[in-house]
Amino acid sequence: MNPWLLAAIVAVLVIAVVIKRLIGEPVNVRDLFAAPVILTGIGVLTLVKMKDVTGTDLTWVTAGAVLGAALGALRGATVQLFDKQGVLWQRYTGRTFLAVIGSLLVMAGFGILAAKMGMHESARPIQLSLGVSFLGESLVVGRRGMTSGIPFAPERRR
Repeated sequence: MNPWLLAAIVAVLVIAVVIKRLIGEPVNVRDLFAAPVILTGIGVLTLVKMKDVTGTDLTWVTAGAVLGAALGALRGATVQLFDKQGVLWQRYTGRTFLAVIGSLLVMAGFGILAAKMGMHESARPIQLSLGVSFLGESLVVGRRGMTSGIPFAPERRR
């Protein structure tokens, strides 16, 4: 697939998720996990298809994925969960965006360090970084939702 087309698709997907969560949306399992799983899958596939990926690259990618998931989990702790019409809803808050800014700074520093320590810049698929970050967020939001006692929203018909 054309890298520019893939980047455009990923950008649209991320922007759509953020806008929906800024406005507020019902929480259901498919919406919570579909985007992170798709983005992570695209990132892993991109990494697998790369030529000349070294052990150093894989070590830094793995560490970056763990850090990204942890920062996503931190962001998930800032998401407002509430009952609306008898089902669980979520909404991003100002603290969520502060967590996003902090995460971007931490990940930028991590990327600079990884490059200085020998990681090839091309071995860092952005889709993987975004996917694991959203996955960390979704796991925390899902867990918080389960313990809230508020039922998840039913799956919407597509």
